[in-house]
Amino acid sequence: MDMPVNTFKRALLQGVPQIGLWLGLAHPYSAELAANAGFDWLLLDGEHAPNDLRSLLSQLQAIAPYRSQPVVRPPVGDTALIKQYLDLGAQTLLVPMVETADQARQLVRDMRYPPEGVRGVGSALARASRWNSVPGYLDKANDEMCLLVQIESKAGLDNLDTIAAVEGVDGVFIGPADLSAALDHRGNPAHPQVQETIENAIGRILAAGKAPGILYADPGKARHFLDLGCLFVAVGVDTSLLMGALKNLAGRFMASDHNPAPPAVY
Repeated sequence: MDMPVNTFKRALLQGVPQIGLWLGLAHPYSAELAANAGFDWLLLDGEHAPNDLRSLLSQLQAIAPYRSQPVVRPPVGDTALIKQYLDLGAQTLLVPMVETADQARQLVRDMRYPPEGVRGVGSALARASRWNSVPGYLDKANDEMCLLVQIESKAGLDNLDTIAAVEGVDGVFIGPADLSAALDHRGNPAHPQVQETIENAIGRILAAGKAPGILYADPGKARHFLDLGCLFVAVGVDTSLLMGALKNLAGRFMASDHNPAPPAVY
């Protein structure tokens, strides 16, 4: 069996924009639906969605037959948790709330086997190596790891240049929701100050030679960020898409003229 190739990482290195979808439903059936739709990448959210190791495993398995590449977001950049995610078969991680270059350097080490890093060697138990069925997995795995760090605080913005300069950081993701809150515009990522800050950050990431990324469900803004040079852009969230479709359908059939009040009973 050949080493699984991280085509998402290859695309970023080649400067080919990747269009993604955020997955929060935490179920393999909905993950496979999204993969079947043809997105370049799918974000499996372990920070805000009700995911654990087993639910992430089942979603990775559901996505595997498709061209969509999974990106997994842990709840925190913890060395032990990262080891478990990588052993499940994740090759690309998006780590939230990165605020310093030292933190980024540690994350790089967490994702690599020694001597370059500190990833624990347990490949005989790991889906990632197909339980030691991939020849030379331990020698090849480091090259396929892709680290995306998330900047979403004032401290992260202040240290963005040094974070982006860390060798082994492949991309930098701007989190509009938390960033807008950090800039005193909670719930309003469209505020001019937030938008200006995002655009400035994208320029700084590109200047460092790294791939910028963002989640923005507004089609016009998503295309705008692609035009600015973002290379991985999530253009929607599965929970929001489902909620919107459900509300739209209910609204069409549950209006008052279609749903008369029941007769009064005395």
